[in-house]
Formats: sequence, structure tokens, C-alpha cells
Amino acid sequence: MDSLRKYLAEIIGTFVLVFFGCGTAIVVGCSGFGDAAYLLTALAFGLVIVAMAYSIGNISGCHINPAVSLAMFVNKKMSLQDMLLYWCSQVVGACAGSLLLSVFFDPELTGFGTNGLFEDNVAKSFVIEGVLTFVFILAILGVTSKIENSNIAGLVIGLTLTLVHILGIGFTGTSVNPARSLGPALFKGGEALENVWIFIVAPLFGAAFAAIIYRFLDPASVKTEAPKKAVEKKEEAKAE
Repeated sequence: MDSLRKYLAEIIGTFVLVFFGCGTAIVVGCSGFGDAAYLLTALAFGLVIVAMAYSIGNISGCHINPAVSLAMFVNKKMSLQDMLLYWCSQVVGACAGSLLLSVFFDPELTGFGTNGLFEDNVAKSFVIEGVLTFVFILAILGVTSKIENSNIAGLVIGLTLTLVHILGIGFTGTSVNPARSLGPALFKGGEALENVWIFIVAPLFGAAFAAIIYRFLDPASVKTEAPKKAVEKKEEAKAE
């Protein structure tokens, strides 16, 4: 039952992220570098993270992003099975958010919050998404590595997501989240769907690299599952 609650929380969190984040991008529009709409959209994504972190963070950890789940898996904070089920939940949530947006906005007549190539260049787009995700995940791993940061973690993560959006929207629309990109692309179709693989692979690559680097920077933050299971077995034996 606890696992089901975690997956449901991830569905809800990713739904809210896509509906409010991409929804804001659709409503305000983004017409050029430095446009005020960029800041509003960046704030929308960041504020969603803050709201969800303090809503479902104690249930699922509020990943609502496959890249975050991958980083946690690399750093041995979750099992492979859990990661895959988190991924499924996040994609379901993103699709649900996109479906609701399609009720209010015609995907064919709007950008629908989808991502796009920077200067029609795959390599440049891949690099910018990888770098943005690297910074975002590094901040997450750092702030969540210490229990004393638990009260401010949601705020720090939300502000970091705002930061990467402020820069990234002008380049690719900012993904740093494969589920957030896949959901709208499925409904938009066309070029958005053709290029969505970049916004799936690049964030995952950036997240894995950030996790590996953080393991080197702070080895003590990586806890293996084996000792945890050993402690649980000892506690069970005492109870018997």
C-alpha cells in the first residue's frame, strides 16, 4: 500500500507540474529572448516544485522527474524496480496533465509547452539540456544529502529549477525532465514528437553524470542498500 501511495503521489505531482508549468507557458507565450513571459514561465515551474515538495515530498520524495529518479538510483537511494515504476508514474502524470491542457488549448494552434531545437542544432540542444540538468540534479543531491536541510530543500530545488528555466527557455524551452517533455509532445505531434528523444536522453545523461560527480565529491552521502537490510533483519530478529 505504501508503494502504491508513492506512485500515486508521483502521478499527481507530475500532472501538476505539466498542467501549471506548460499551461503558464501557453497562456503567457514566449516571443523572444528577454521576454517577461520567460520569467513568468520559469517561476511557474519553480513554484510548482516548491508546492509539491511540501505536499508529497514526505510520501514519494517528490521526484516528479525521471532524471531525478535516475540520479537517486545511481546513488543507491532507490531500487531499479522502484525507479522504473516511478518513471511509469511520472509519464502517466505528464500525459494526464497534457490531456487536460488539450481540453482548454488546441495543441495544433499553440506551442503547447513543447521543447524545440536551438538553431535546429541537435548537438547544441543536447549540450544545453545536459548542462541544465546537471546543475539541477547537483543542487538536488546536495541539498537532500543532509537531514538538517529538509525544511528548506523544497525551496532550494524550486529556485534552482527557476534558475535553469530562466536561461534555458530561450534555447530549447527547457526540459531537464523527460516526462514533462514527452507528455506535451505526444499531444502536439509533428516536429515536437520527432525531436523529443533529445529531451529524454540529454536530461538522463546529465542526471547520471551529476550523480557520478556527486558521489566523488561527497562519498559519505551514498548509502548502500545492504547495511539497511542488515539492520532491518536484526530488528526483526529482536522482535521475535
